[in-house]
Amino acid sequence: MAKTVDLNTDCGESFGPWTMGQDADVLSIVSSANIACGFHAGDPDTLAETIALALEKGVSLGAHPGFDDKPGFGRRVIPMPPAAVKRMVAYQIGAAQALAALAGGKITHVKAHGALSNHGSVDRPTAEAIVDAVAGVDPALTLLAVATTELEKAARAKGVRVAAEIYADRMYDVDGNLRSRKHPDALIEDPNEAAERVLAMVEEGAIITRENTRVPTPIESICVHGDGPSAVAIARQVRKTLEDAGVTIAPFAR
Repeated sequence: MAKTVDLNTDCGESFGPWTMGQDADVLSIVSSANIACGFHAGDPDTLAETIALALEKGVSLGAHPGFDDKPGFGRRVIPMPPAAVKRMVAYQIGAAQALAALAGGKITHVKAHGALSNHGSVDRPTAEAIVDAVAGVDPALTLLAVATTELEKAARAKGVRVAAEIYADRMYDVDGNLRSRKHPDALIEDPNEAAERVLAMVEEGAIITRENTRVPTPIESICVHGDGPSAVAIARQVRKTLEDAGVTIAPFAR
């Protein structure tokens, strides 16, 4: 199967002495990194250290903005007008760009985190605010957006570069949206199950839902997390399964 896809991960989400995720291990597997910008997680030192680690491993750099919600890890929606969302996202992209420049690197993409991404996936004004922030800061940036969502649609409508992503370790509802984490079956924790589902979705060019229906979509990137007990094993198995099937792993932003 002659296909090329990106593997991305959310990282840099530690804070001071508190460690979150297994960044060093996962960054050895993926091709793109979404690095927390200090609002939902992270701090300047963690951001700088994660950028340096990603550059060392040849991984493409991305900004990962979220709501200003460290206690809730950015998984709670903070009601804000679209103009405030736009400024909040632009502010965080700027922080990532500055520290990337200090390290001799460059931010090439943006991916919204947690509740910001989830809200933008279903609320068009929020989606457009995120898209406008990305385009306003640097039109060369690519927005990494959950496939089939309002966020992806808004980017395409506004002519902003966008890459559609699916999740390796998450279940999907029949409408193609991610199943809420409040449901016990929202997360996939078995590496083989996750890898087999990902390969099937890449081969078919469609999201496979929990009801086993298909939602057609381009698949340009696959998110693997680094903060769960089986996260590294899932990331490693997903990459191996894809490469064994002839899929090339490479950053979408290059």
